[in-house]
Amino acid sequence: MVEPPGCAGWGDVGNNYFMDTLLDHLSSTVTSANTLEELTRPLLEMLESITGMESTYLTTIDLQHSVQHILYARNASTMQMPEGLSVAWEDTLCKRALDDGQPFANDVDTRWGDSVAARALGIQTYLSNPVHLTDGSLYGTLCAASSERHTLPPQAQRLLSLFARLIGQQVEREQLMQKLLQANARLTEYATCDSLTQLPNRRALHEELTRLLAQGSRRGSSVLVAFIDLDGFKAINDTHGHHMGDQFLVALADRLRTLLRSEDLAGRLGGDEFVVIAFGPEQPELLPAAQSAFQERVFQATVGEYNLGEVLLHYPGASVGVLGVAPGTYDAAQALKAADAAMYKVKLARKAAIAQ
Repeated sequence: MVEPPGCAGWGDVGNNYFMDTLLDHLSSTVTSANTLEELTRPLLEMLESITGMESTYLTTIDLQHSVQHILYARNASTMQMPEGLSVAWEDTLCKRALDDGQPFANDVDTRWGDSVAARALGIQTYLSNPVHLTDGSLYGTLCAASSERHTLPPQAQRLLSLFARLIGQQVEREQLMQKLLQANARLTEYATCDSLTQLPNRRALHEELTRLLAQGSRRGSSVLVAFIDLDGFKAINDTHGHHMGDQFLVALADRLRTLLRSEDLAGRLGGDEFVVIAFGPEQPELLPAAQSAFQERVFQATVGEYNLGEVLLHYPGASVGVLGVAPGTYDAAQALKAADAAMYKVKLARKAAIAQ
């Protein structure tokens, strides 16, 4: 940075040159900064050049817990404002300056001599400007401090205010970006997650089955697709109400989760239809036995007592059909359709057994 305007030998021409250079540097900083840190650190360097003070720093203020935190700092001499330092807000020069309407003081030792923090750091000259957001809330302060006595250079307070506004705008941009990212994450979750059971929904299930089938083809492994239809679900709704029906679906989803190994997947197609997917054996001759074992494991997971709070439900189990997909034989839509057909055969056999 160039020599500050208060230095000996600098006249109006020197001051004008300094301001032009400063504005060029400021313009470059603002346009190139992508983060708060990338913006703030050059501003602290400029603030040091403007004021001649050895420590410049940006703080954040947590009013709820009455704590001030030094976020970024530049220390050019013996005075050290350590980044990460947290101090009680009530004892800070920043609060005193705001309360007294006194942004600059070069008599800190007498004006605010009871400040423990100021005495510990040996601060004699102090300059600060609050960083406000557009809603009026106080984000923090932009400060300069020195253990020596300084006068306030021309334009310093106005430039400090400008820097504080730029920082406040950057903070709000980053906060907005964070909100947008969070909103996008929620939208993605809503698009792929069943809102009731929190299992993957039909769309996500189809995408994941496509991926697993492709992965199975690459490594020569079969894929097991279990299609589940909850027999008697309408009767549960009719007898106990739709709220209890929803509770039953949630409880069933929890049971299906307990089946899953690291590469397995369970999802809800909609209504009372669920799917569980797992990798099967690589050897074709082992596939029929694997299908049968997988079908029994999924079926048993659906059987038993469901404690739904107000209701203890005894459920005899769902109809489960399993398709064993050999590598490269089905796409996702075909696999789900074939597994659905296998489930329907099971459903008809169970009805026939009950009728006998």
